[in-house]
Amino acid sequence: MQRRPTKPLEPGEAREKALGLLARREHGQRELKQKLTARGASRELAEATVELMAERGYQSDERYAERLVAHRAQQGYGPNWIRAELGQAGVARDEVARVMDELDIDWADRARDLLARKGLADAADAATRLKARRTLAQRGFTGEHARAAQRSPDED
Repeated sequence: MQRRPTKPLEPGEAREKALGLLARREHGQRELKQKLTARGASRELAEATVELMAERGYQSDERYAERLVAHRAQQGYGPNWIRAELGQAGVARDEVARVMDELDIDWADRARDLLARKGLADAADAATRLKARRTLAQRGFTGEHARAAQRSPDED
């Protein structure tokens, strides 16, 4: 259950809260605004504070997207999942596309890694291959990535 703030935040307090949140990890603008309003800032103060943080370079949707893409890819999530997560976080589509292109991740390789971790890499029977594809689809990989991940190195 979330605590309700006892009193509204002043501008200086809102800046301190924002800096404290950003010191722990990157936040998207939408997420940072939500956290500030949950801690007692008015919507206007939260927007002004996040704008100030962005102007000073403390907050950046670009950095947030880069870190989230790299982290989620490492965790075994595919590009469709990551795009959806960034879209929900309020990051612009063109920014998401640019970041995903710049990081140049081999999604088929990430899919292979995920299948290996799940014990589905050497799927010999049809049922196990289907389970592997379903697992990849649920994690946001495309059919192309799934086919590439299930191909043996001799087929490449």
